[in-house]
Amino acid sequence: MPIPLRILYCNCSYANVVPKATKEAVLRQLAESGLPFDAVPDLCEMSAKKDPSLHELAGEGVKIVACYPRAVRWLFSAAGAKLGTENVEILNMRTDAPEAIVARILDQQEVTA
Repeated sequence: MPIPLRILYCNCSYANVVPKATKEAVLRQLAESGLPFDAVPDLCEMSAKKDPSLHELAGEGVKIVACYPRAVRWLFSAAGAKLGTENVEILNMRTDAPEAIVARILDQQEVTA
């Protein structure tokens, strides 16, 4: 049975590693898509503070829009939040164009359990 895909957007607010124009374009396109998504100010800060909401955000069937996949996986791990291994995709705003990121999100709106 299909389950809704979860989308998590990180604004990378406390580090100037993602171009502002990229973050704004991705966020705008996500909002215009009409898909539900979670937006957080900064996964790095959440991990450093071991924010318990990371446990809720982690799981199966999630697309995370942030930065390098290895860094995102490490952030969840450092906070003690197990990031799922099934249907997890991490999209990199540091290297990919906003249009490509949103296209990947819109490509699969549901995952099969």
